[in-house]
Amino acid sequence: MIYDLVLSGASVHGQGITDVAIHNGRIAFVGPADGFSKQDLTGRLLTPGLIDLHTHVGPGYWGIEPDPVAWYTGVTTWVDAGSAGAYTLAGLRRMAAGSAVRIPALLNISALGLAGRTGECRDLDNCDVALAVDTIQANRDLIRGIKVRIDRETVGDNGVEPLRRGLEAAGRCNVPVMVHIGTAPPALDDVITLLRPGDIVTHCASGFAAPLGPAVREAVERGVLLDIGHGSGGFAFDVAEAQLAAGLRAYTISTDLHARSLHGPVFDLPTTIAKLVAIGLPLSEAIDAATRHPARALGLPGGTIEVGAPADLAVFRVEEGSFELVDAHRQVRRSPLRLVNEATYVGGRLLPPRLPAPAPPWIPLTAAQRLSLQRRDDDIRALLAAPLVGAEGLDEQFPRTVKGV
Repeated sequence: MIYDLVLSGASVHGQGITDVAIHNGRIAFVGPADGFSKQDLTGRLLTPGLIDLHTHVGPGYWGIEPDPVAWYTGVTTWVDAGSAGAYTLAGLRRMAAGSAVRIPALLNISALGLAGRTGECRDLDNCDVALAVDTIQANRDLIRGIKVRIDRETVGDNGVEPLRRGLEAAGRCNVPVMVHIGTAPPALDDVITLLRPGDIVTHCASGFAAPLGPAVREAVERGVLLDIGHGSGGFAFDVAEAQLAAGLRAYTISTDLHARSLHGPVFDLPTTIAKLVAIGLPLSEAIDAATRHPARALGLPGGTIEVGAPADLAVFRVEEGSFELVDAHRQVRRSPLRLVNEATYVGGRLLPPRLPAPAPPWIPLTAAQRLSLQRRDDDIRALLAAPLVGAEGLDEQFPRTVKGV
């Protein structure tokens, strides 16, 4: 067997120290691969490429470019959670086709998608079940479920009717629904009780919804999945700690990474994983919640390191110490570790570095955030403007036959 790449000596998530061989974009062998040229990853952690179950990368108010973030975070699959509705799906498809990472989608029940900040479900004419069904059926390669945002601002006076419509469309297409919870009304219990096994509650540790009552436990017991979905306002340490103490563990860890959360309080998925470790979740379980579990939740490829799986892989340095982390409400906890990504592979290809785009002008940033972004730009410019090496680091590519003239 000929391998395109052999990653050697890393601690492979769930399998100990071993080699992983790649051929034609897939994992070809896991185990000692003697006799092959290897890339030494001794002392590193090798995980499946991270799968972020809740992101916003489509066009519109919330969207970001995934590739510049992916190469330094190890996230190889970015599930776009409702940026696009039936009217705007073509724009998301173009984004997905031009990206190095994988971008499956959850279709917004509102045909408008997230073109603006909120309010997409205030007009029920936009929540067209038949249109959503037709859109899913015509785009099965891209769409893995339906997204419905249920909070006071999004639905107005329509209560849980947009969710009922999302569930009807999902039932016709045999896909799950992800429901965003937040500020009531509608009441949380009215939302939770409608959900079916396999449906997903995102922002499950929301400081606004505080989902800790009997209806939440009953939902989990019947197979509803809890997803972190951190975002700008969807994660509170005290709520997550209370859930963990009550045995209500999030099935998936996701970021809800978008234009308003990228520069804080979320930053990225490895940082979000560390936040769950900070409140007591073992690292191995946290990694499963960002790889294996989201793959199962939506039937996605990847999420494991086994023969035949896509060669979507992330290499991390695990730094130990005491690292300050902050939630959406500026509550602080400290993690005993952090994951520092050193390489990200999608289909066996190493992602190249890319610079992120500036924050859109409508995104609210603090003075400190703006100053840090400017400092980062200045540092990058200075780094690239300086000659890469001096004379000692160069070869004479075209030697002169006569010198000293």
